[in-house]
Amino acid sequence: MKSVYIHIPFCNKICSYCDFTKIYYNKKYINNYLDTLKYEINNNYQNDLIKTIYIGGGTPTSLDIDELSKLFNIVNLFKLDKDYEFTIECNIESLTKDKLDLFKKNKVNRLSIGIETFNEKFLKYLNRNHTKEEVFNIIGYAKSLFDNINIDLIYGLKNQTIDDLKEDIDNFLKLDINHISTYSLIIEPHTVLYINNEENIDEDLDYDMYKYICNRLKEKGFIHYETSNFAKPGYESIHNLTYWNNDEYYGFGLGASGFINNVRYTNTKSIDKYLNKEFIYEKEEMNDYLNMQNEMILGLRKLKGVSLDTFKEKYHKDIKEVFNIDKLLEERKLIIKDGYIFINPEYIYLSNDILINFIGEE
Repeated sequence: MKSVYIHIPFCNKICSYCDFTKIYYNKKYINNYLDTLKYEINNNYQNDLIKTIYIGGGTPTSLDIDELSKLFNIVNLFKLDKDYEFTIECNIESLTKDKLDLFKKNKVNRLSIGIETFNEKFLKYLNRNHTKEEVFNIIGYAKSLFDNINIDLIYGLKNQTIDDLKEDIDNFLKLDINHISTYSLIIEPHTVLYINNEENIDEDLDYDMYKYICNRLKEKGFIHYETSNFAKPGYESIHNLTYWNNDEYYGFGLGASGFINNVRYTNTKSIDKYLNKEFIYEKEEMNDYLNMQNEMILGLRKLKGVSLDTFKEKYHKDIKEVFNIDKLLEERKLIIKDGYIFINPEYIYLSNDILINFIGEE
């Protein structure tokens, strides 16, 4: 079985921090885009059984009801496993009860809602238009239809204090939903914040915020199962685990990436080229060593880590035969226990410094 990612690049408004592939919503593009998306899927989908679908963006909920209905008709091309997970990303500003009803009718069973913060001052900084009251109102209705809901939360914002963060986490807990993805703000090139010469916050404060999130959510019964992700038991993102387990998946749409038949590829970010059916921007045929690197770099993002047996089954080698990790084990930055190798939770905040050890020539 494989997974499917579909990218909808359209947005009603561009957030100040966003470096994803996106363009302003323009009705003249939508039908052409969806027709081209259907063509791309028809010409590349290999009739596999699909375990997860994830529609991301951009802002999928920027589409109106008719456009979303057309999108769901395209999704019906996929053969879904009976235990599928089907996620769609939503923004509070463009999420309505009618759209939620439409999602429910079209096999969506998981929502990922971009809230980012509940604080009005920081919402303005991120160029978001919703209010805390709107969040509680629409998620209240969403919970009547969907049991599996994630929210995205951003922390490490300019002038944000630990008390501000505590208030955001308290509001998340009041929502009483089962998953949260938390991201420290990184000022990326080509974003409004970067153009405005904004800077990342102090590293010590960033670390304190991360530890607060980890400890508070653990107290409330959430499992910290990936560097930035927390879930109540049984609500881990199956789709995202596809990436972290280094499994294959289709990527369709503008700027989407995929990993199929041992080839990693990225689609063009040019809307004109995409509509002209010039889909692929770059692709790379993987070899065993590159796959083993990805197995470690992606798999060690999971708090559970990488299964030693699974690694050997896939590549017919032990991890220690391939990578020189003795020092990391001696320093207790990596731990081997119960058949898994994983990053010591004390070092998970510094995981990038550990993962870099798996990058390089064979």
